[in-house]
Amino acid sequence: MTALETIVMHLPALQIAVPLIAAPLCILMRGIYLSWFWTRFVTVIVFVMSCGLAWQVHKTGVISYELGGWAAPWGIEYRVDRLNAYVLLIVSTIGMMVVPFAFRSVQKEIPEDRHHLFYAAFLLCLTGLLGIAITGDAFNVFVFLEISSLSSYALIAMGRDRRALTAAFQYLVMGTIGATFILIGIGLMYQMTGTLNMADLAKRLPAVAETRPIMAAFAFFTVGVCLKLALFPLHMWLPGAYAYAPSVVTAFIAATATKVSIYILLRFFFTIFGAEFSFDVLPLTGVLVILSVMAIVAASTSAIFQKNVKRLLAYSSVAQIGYIILGISLVTVTGLTSGLLHMFNHALMKGALFLTLGAVYYRVGSVEMEAMRGVGRQMPLTMFAFVIAGLSLIGVPMTAGFISKWYLLTALFQMGWWPVAVLILASSLLAVVYIWKVVEVAYFQTPLPDAKPVKEVTFSMLMPIWVLAGANVYFGIDTRLPVGLAGGAAKQLLGIGG
Repeated sequence: MTALETIVMHLPALQIAVPLIAAPLCILMRGIYLSWFWTRFVTVIVFVMSCGLAWQVHKTGVISYELGGWAAPWGIEYRVDRLNAYVLLIVSTIGMMVVPFAFRSVQKEIPEDRHHLFYAAFLLCLTGLLGIAITGDAFNVFVFLEISSLSSYALIAMGRDRRALTAAFQYLVMGTIGATFILIGIGLMYQMTGTLNMADLAKRLPAVAETRPIMAAFAFFTVGVCLKLALFPLHMWLPGAYAYAPSVVTAFIAATATKVSIYILLRFFFTIFGAEFSFDVLPLTGVLVILSVMAIVAASTSAIFQKNVKRLLAYSSVAQIGYIILGISLVTVTGLTSGLLHMFNHALMKGALFLTLGAVYYRVGSVEMEAMRGVGRQMPLTMFAFVIAGLSLIGVPMTAGFISKWYLLTALFQMGWWPVAVLILASSLLAVVYIWKVVEVAYFQTPLPDAKPVKEVTFSMLMPIWVLAGANVYFGIDTRLPVGLAGGAAKQLLGIGG
């Protein structure tokens, strides 16, 4: 066996081991350049490995990797299928894209003596998110969730604004409650089945599905994961966390963390509990549809009245989570495809939008509406990328956002839910209002009299912004890759096809 074949065979383990080992090594690299370069190198390797796993799954089907040679369900298993591979690609892509931007942004927003700690926490967060997506063990989902959460709290608290500490503490409290609920749910399932392996749980749960402990486990798990993914009205930690975290942290967490939490929901509801139990035996569809529609309307309305643009986009994220959960709650191939597709597209949108605000903060020192007056003429490349990503967020044709919303509307029409479809179309007008507010300030208002002239940011910051903004246009025209991956994962979740 060649060295390359050995590496390929152990890719599932290396996907986690590489960033996990690399994180503490960052602490030894005290220089600004060294810790950044090391993180950049590791994120590229992680991205390449996730592409390799996606290719393997496409060619050979589900990958099962037994840690330590112990066969599942006795040993811990890493299991990669179409859904896992899809989420791994989202997380690793965003992780790779934000690091080039981080070099200058982190120098501006985080004290120099903490740079190595920042990159160590960043790699730990990346490890946790990847681990959640790849593990086949229910308890390890909780372990990796805590790794990503604890490092996220630290990353948010590194912001220079003292409100970042309050936001991180609020996130810690709410996140701990959510994680505790998830752990209780997993514990109850283990009590009734005697196993933690997800595939084994899926086989054993039907026999005890309608017992009180399993009902309680489902309830605890549902509330816990909805807290983690910030589904309305359990979203109150999110606006502060996004608004006051360092720009790179906001972009990374907004594009990945909630998507991984949605993956947990999908994995447990469809694979472990089963779609029939989750949505037919229990009235989950009605609950999720109501909460999703409320999220879309209430959060979009709240976004209109925000004066801090990062906070505005934070409320927008709550609304976009509503779109994703609405598609999932329909429990159809088209509905699930729309939800999974919007996970991918939303990562592209919010990654681009929050990075543009990071560039504005780097030059202007603020992302308040008043401070951004006239910035579109002084930073044309940055703000044009904001416009493109904003159009995708609205769902304008020939953007990625249009494709996922089209699938969602198609799914609603197939179900005969015309009133909900009309409401979704109307809610897009709310997105037009809050995106236009930023565009109007940036392009059609003159700078404040005491404002200093600013210039465009450097290529190293523009490059990731434009790659993500360009991807919003490219995947709005050529939809084969995201639609193929999302559609394949949706059919797998519903047990249709291979």
